[in-house]
Amino acid sequence: MAMNQGRIAEEGKKDATAGGVVALAAALEVVLLFAGIMAYIWRWQRTSPHAWIGLWALILVSHVLHRDTWTGLGLGLIGLRASAKWVLPLALLFYLPLLFYGFASRRLLLIHPTWQSFIPLLGYGSWCAFQQYLTQSYFHNRLMLVTRNRHVSSALIGVLFSAAHIPNLILMVATLVAGFVFAEVFARYRNIWPLAFAQAVGGLLLAAVSPDILIHHMRVGPGYFFYGIR
Repeated sequence: MAMNQGRIAEEGKKDATAGGVVALAAALEVVLLFAGIMAYIWRWQRTSPHAWIGLWALILVSHVLHRDTWTGLGLGLIGLRASAKWVLPLALLFYLPLLFYGFASRRLLLIHPTWQSFIPLLGYGSWCAFQQYLTQSYFHNRLMLVTRNRHVSSALIGVLFSAAHIPNLILMVATLVAGFVFAEVFARYRNIWPLAFAQAVGGLLLAAVSPDILIHHMRVGPGYFFYGIR
């Protein structure tokens, strides 16, 4: 009996050690990859414009090493409806004040929809889907290996998402809040598609109603400071 208890205790210590190593490795991975993304935003996109390929390759290697599944990454259909039921009503609470202000200030006008009017939504929507893939499928999955508290990992995602939009204050505030909410929903229902849709619609609304002198055409990084310079 004593031998069995000792063996169980020893195995528990080994599991704890292994878990600690995984958490440390995941934390280091997050720091290095996010530093690489920030370096690309602030410098490499001008000096080494193809550096994003190397960063994405490292992320794909990480997926293989961690044996990430399509479902775990939130790229399939599982959790789609449950995620949408949570995130879309929350997003609507954000949309309504923007819509009211937009129509009241005549920054938004009702027009007859055409195929051309959907092109910006499709293009920006694709970019938002990629952002949610990076933010949730990669960074949030890794941070959930670092801490078991999902609220903490969601808060960290909000901070990272906001930091990627420095120095655009309007986008930083919006992405801090949205990043946390999206991360909370993703932690419960692994699906990025409703999050990407909510971000796309909200981003386009925010861009439409915000004065360009403040939002600088939604630019971040060095491009924010060079907005309007020809």
